[in-house]
Amino acid sequence: MFLDGLDELDQKIVNILIQNARTSYSEIGKQVGLSRVAVKMRIQALEERGIIEEYTTVINPQKLGGAVSCYFEIETSPETFSQVTKILCQNDTITQIYRVTGRSKLHVHAVAADADEMERLICEVIDRLPGLLELNCNTILSRIKDIKGLRL
Repeated sequence: MFLDGLDELDQKIVNILIQNARTSYSEIGKQVGLSRVAVKMRIQALEERGIIEEYTTVINPQKLGGAVSCYFEIETSPETFSQVTKILCQNDTITQIYRVTGRSKLHVHAVAADADEMERLICEVIDRLPGLLELNCNTILSRIKDIKGLRL
């Protein structure tokens, strides 16, 4: 896949960082045939352009004792949509919110420390959302494949 504004070297660098964001500039340079300084300059340019937004640590909640992951499909009335997204954004248990097409307007991921915390989220936040038309909740049993970022 070729993206406007990303030459072949930038694509290689981004792919390396997607695999392991902690890869050193020197190691990236060895893999793509550039100096450490040239790699650093290219990465800084990608950051400045907003192509690389952040570096983060991904935690697997299933590996934490008792953690519960769920995703919700939430449909709200159009007039309450922005109010609902504001409420959901303010909750720390909710980790991701996507606006989607189709009947469900929102796809929401949540990770709770245990089943009690997830139940409180559902009862005290989700069930009380204004204009709630439809709600589906699914518990995530295991993570089989979870790709972060864009594949080039």
